[in-house]
Amino acid sequence: MRFKFLCQLLFLALTMQIARAQGTVPTFEHSVGHRSYTLVGSDPAKGATTTIPTVLVPITLSFDAKKLDGKPYQMGAGPDVESVLRSPVFSRFAFTSGGTTQYADAMLRTTFPAASEWHTLLAKPEVKPVTITIPVGYGYVLTSRKDGSSFAVVDVNYLQKALFQQVPKQDGKLIIAMTHNTTYYAVNDATVCCSWGAHGVDSSTGNSFVLASYLKHAPGIVEDRDVQPLTQQLAEFINDPLHDPLLDPALQNRGVHFPGNAFPRWMRPATMRPGDQGRCGGTGVASTYFQLEPTDTNRKNNFPASKAYLVQSDDATYHLQNVALLPWYTGNGDGLGSTYSFPDAKALNEPARPCSARGRQTDASAGMPTAAALPLTGAPNGHKLIGYWTGHGAAGAPFPLHEISPQWDVIIVAFASPVKNAPEGTLRFQLPAGLDAAQFKADIALLRKQGKKVMISLGGGGEYFTLAHASSIPNFTSSVSSIVSEYGFDGIDIDFESPSLTIAAGDTDFTHPTTPSIVNLIAGLRQLHDHFGPGFMISLVPEGTQIPSGYPSYGGQFGSYLPITYAIRDILSFIDVQDYNTPPLEGLDGEIYQAGSVDYHAAMTELVLHGFNVGGDPKQFFPPVPADKVAVGFLTGDATPAVVSHAMDYIITGKAPAGASYKLLKPGGYPGMIGAMFWTIDDDRLANYKFSNVIGPQLHSYPTNR
Repeated sequence: MRFKFLCQLLFLALTMQIARAQGTVPTFEHSVGHRSYTLVGSDPAKGATTTIPTVLVPITLSFDAKKLDGKPYQMGAGPDVESVLRSPVFSRFAFTSGGTTQYADAMLRTTFPAASEWHTLLAKPEVKPVTITIPVGYGYVLTSRKDGSSFAVVDVNYLQKALFQQVPKQDGKLIIAMTHNTTYYAVNDATVCCSWGAHGVDSSTGNSFVLASYLKHAPGIVEDRDVQPLTQQLAEFINDPLHDPLLDPALQNRGVHFPGNAFPRWMRPATMRPGDQGRCGGTGVASTYFQLEPTDTNRKNNFPASKAYLVQSDDATYHLQNVALLPWYTGNGDGLGSTYSFPDAKALNEPARPCSARGRQTDASAGMPTAAALPLTGAPNGHKLIGYWTGHGAAGAPFPLHEISPQWDVIIVAFASPVKNAPEGTLRFQLPAGLDAAQFKADIALLRKQGKKVMISLGGGGEYFTLAHASSIPNFTSSVSSIVSEYGFDGIDIDFESPSLTIAAGDTDFTHPTTPSIVNLIAGLRQLHDHFGPGFMISLVPEGTQIPSGYPSYGGQFGSYLPITYAIRDILSFIDVQDYNTPPLEGLDGEIYQAGSVDYHAAMTELVLHGFNVGGDPKQFFPPVPADKVAVGFLTGDATPAVVSHAMDYIITGKAPAGASYKLLKPGGYPGMIGAMFWTIDDDRLANYKFSNVIGPQLHSYPTNR
């Protein structure tokens, strides 16, 4: 049965590859060992010149979520066309390798240095502008009050589909579509952010295309400039012209190969930002989801950034993307050069290293902690260290609750998950392998006796949950009640991530929601609270898109937790927004912030503490959440103890650390706020309690918030 399934997948992939190759730009195949790779152009051994007809499509984006003089706000790439035509994308520049030619041609000639009189050139393009409307829920605009610059965050899957509804099939031509000052998120989920575009073959039209942004007068936090995003996506297209960006990258991670070049899993090199080393980049050209180059220094939740290669003409300087060449992915093969990156040959000085099936070159969880957890001292002060527990210890061994550091005040067990092929709304909790149910229940009772709170989290990343029908509410309340009662949990934590909660079209008032899944969830939460009584705890852990993204735009996934937070504000125990699952966002000071900084944590938390105009509409004001119901969410694998410590001190006391640019609207801070949440307690333990041993004592030393 399994063999038959694999054969069907292979046949599907082969059929799709043949279908998409018809009508695309010219390509050739080059073999390295037992693998064959498709690239743009003609066989270098034949020494011919291939000129590719090109259509340049400047896109004007029209945003329903932002108005200017009562009309949708527009950002157009039309004024950027001349700069792109004069750039190395279409004009000849002198490169250290590859000669004086266009960017893509020089890159290919560096890949195959022995090929003489061989070129792959882009013809002077036809220019065909289009306007695309971005509905509420598919993107938003951020504006810097300081310099007036604007930047858009857009669903790349939606944009690609909308683009090729206007651009018909162009046999043998390359479509280069460009937006202005725009970054993109993937798979219709704004937490999967950010990239500079997409490339490959559009499955609906068969068009070969490159979609990217031109950056002009972008906000100061954007490091890349002018045609750098265009050259990145163009280079990736040249090296992988049959890629289909609308196919789910998760399928490729599970070994299902669709059209496009596939490489052995490669490890992100030391050139990438600290914390990325040792992580797998993927099996394709650039990394999965974000299409980051191995030369990039940023990763998820940031604008892509890379040290640019500068070239100059008589009237302009252009920033070009350094990219990995085919030999970097494959190693030196027949006909390939020994240069691993272009245009800067020094950007990558050795070929890719393979990644293990576990996703890292080495198993980072192989050892037990070598440091001791600090004991809890002092009387309770209302400030709490909150953490998620999954039960996974060193080298796959179980991690029982009674071994948790005493610094943790609230332990949230992850997860009770939706049951597939069961009635809608049904959830089930399964103990991690190796743990005994009786001991687990005894551990919960022990922790509660020590004054800890132990909750069960519902949902979790990658799990889809909905209560689309009111008739399903009893399934939800019954299954959750059974879990809580059986194990003795203090309450529930709601972790239904995108796309589980999506605001329906036409639902514009967070105080009176009409989206069935949201309305029914609110009803279910109230029924659970009524059933268990006033001591029953309910917490919310929204992604950044589900609360603070409601400031620039309200609809779809943006702001989807606002109606829930507002509706259960009287029975809400606390809310802790995930400051790690988030695209760039705007603070109350009118400036744009990226995740991972003290400024971001302060700005996004103050949105919740201060309240804000939902979707920028002063008639839709989301009121402040009381400070004693607000915590900040951190990711152990992404944050550092120093940044967390500075952020918590700033938010609670108002004392800004050196280098902070965001100014709290309440200068004295918010001494009543709870504290910090971490995903996960398990990872903190394996990292020698580097967060709990620092942040726990810090929180517990503050004056009481009661």
